Amino acid sequence: MPGFSQATELSAWKALQEHHNTLGKNIVLKEYFEKDPKRFEKFSRTFQNSADNNEILFDFSKNFLTEETLSLLVKLAKEANLEQLRDDMFKGEPINFTENRAVYHVALRNVTNQPMQVNGKSVVEEVNSVLEHMKEFSEQVRSGEWKGYTGKKIKTVINIGIGGSDLGPVMVTEALKAYADRNLTMHFVSNIDGTHIAEALKESDPETTLFLVASKTFTTAETITNANTAKKWFLETAKDESAIAKHFVALSTNEEEVTKFGIDKKNMFGFESWVGGRYSVWSAIGLSVAIYIGFDNFHEFLAGAHAMDKHFQETPLEQNIPVIGGLLSVWYSDFFGAQTHLVAPFDQYLHRFPAYLQQLSMESNGKAITRSGDYVKYTTGPILFGEPATNAQHSFFQLLHQGTKLIPADFLIAAESHNPVEGGKHQRMLASNFLAQSEALMIGKTPEQVKAEGAPEALVAHKTFLGNRPTTSILAQKITPGALGALIAYYEHVTFTEGAIWNINSFDQWGVELGKVLAKKIQKELETPGEGSDHDASTSGLLFAFKKKSKLA
Repeated sequence: MPGFSQATELSAWKALQEHHNTLGKNIVLKEYFEKDPKRFEKFSRTFQNSADNNEILFDFSKNFLTEETLSLLVKLAKEANLEQLRDDMFKGEPINFTENRAVYHVALRNVTNQPMQVNGKSVVEEVNSVLEHMKEFSEQVRSGEWKGYTGKKIKTVINIGIGGSDLGPVMVTEALKAYADRNLTMHFVSNIDGTHIAEALKESDPETTLFLVASKTFTTAETITNANTAKKWFLETAKDESAIAKHFVALSTNEEEVTKFGIDKKNMFGFESWVGGRYSVWSAIGLSVAIYIGFDNFHEFLAGAHAMDKHFQETPLEQNIPVIGGLLSVWYSDFFGAQTHLVAPFDQYLHRFPAYLQQLSMESNGKAITRSGDYVKYTTGPILFGEPATNAQHSFFQLLHQGTKLIPADFLIAAESHNPVEGGKHQRMLASNFLAQSEALMIGKTPEQVKAEGAPEALVAHKTFLGNRPTTSILAQKITPGALGALIAYYEHVTFTEGAIWNINSFDQWGVELGKVLAKKIQKELETPGEGSDHDASTSGLLFAFKKKSKLA
């Protein structure tokens, strides 16, 4: 436990408040650049990715940041024991103290085989064993050595999971589609809405479809219900239950339930309790990724994350890229009143990236209780949202430019496209928007400039842009497997940094449990006559109305 309850108790927090009181009303970003020609150099950091020898540039210079601000933020990180918490995570200590678990997803991408232990026991060998199993199986499926029950090659893979068992694989397979075997069709089913599984099955052939059932306990209600629907559909054609072993594999640790389902225990891919769902794409949950893009690319994906882990673990805080990102988030949330954070990838392949980051950020830091059990006296957990640009520019960017809310934003782009059509014209147009949006948000447009353009007096205010909106720009060489791995790990450690400062446990998720418990009770009531009991009038009324409309009453 840290030696403080509220972050507001820390002397650096109080110093930051005084700094904000002095600085806050006088920040004019464009003037910062006019006064300091070297501002970009001072507040940019370059990550050298050893996984693929590509650099990723992080430009923090368009943020509400001075050298004094950064110095005070770093002091805050040190007073909040960020370094000790980080080191404890890498040592396998149970920093998820409400569940008495290590938080050890970093061990899943330990491609250099550094010694890593939990409870005095090395985890390296087991992690490598699972990876070897994934490599063997994915290569069998891709090569056609693994065949369905009628001897045909697998053409369709349906991953059935929910939460991290879905968001991670679906995001990564989309992001790395350029590396995929296009002879394979991928589906990801997560929603308990029957439409989700029905639509995937309509496009599939039982003889050539492989199901990956992703549930650590093999009891997750939505996942197992969807898996049983898939099993029933499959057996309507296959007839013989022994055929299940050729078409279903389990990403799980519950051998009893897995074998009861009909899956051969040899086709189980396990992972440990220290792997949280939203961090599980690096584990056996990433099997769909390995099948789709090939194991060598999956390994590079792990290596990119491992390289960012080493940077986070070893780099002084002043130069530490995810630490700076996390500290800026705290700065905006708690000193400027920002409630949201935008992530806008200028890359169509990254269209699911913001959704993935939503779970990472909001499930981790959507907490209001400090490690000492007190209610926080400050804002935690920003609302993260985003869509790929340039589409987003034509939907919600208006609010960024002229709305009343402060919305810090991250813009991501790669210099090289995987699809350089028309001699790279599309990518240059994309880059022009990437550069122009952050510049426009910073410099705005004054009434004098609007008048100089000949606008009628009545329209001047409407065409004025206040500017001074902060952005972080992230420029990769190319979205390779290694670059994607590094970017995900960057945001993981940003989230870790936020939680350390706010003194909350970023690694449990008790908030998802209450709804699940109530849903089980209500489901039973939906399946029996009557109006239900022990509910408020609204819930009871809705329950009965649904039963009546569904002819279940």
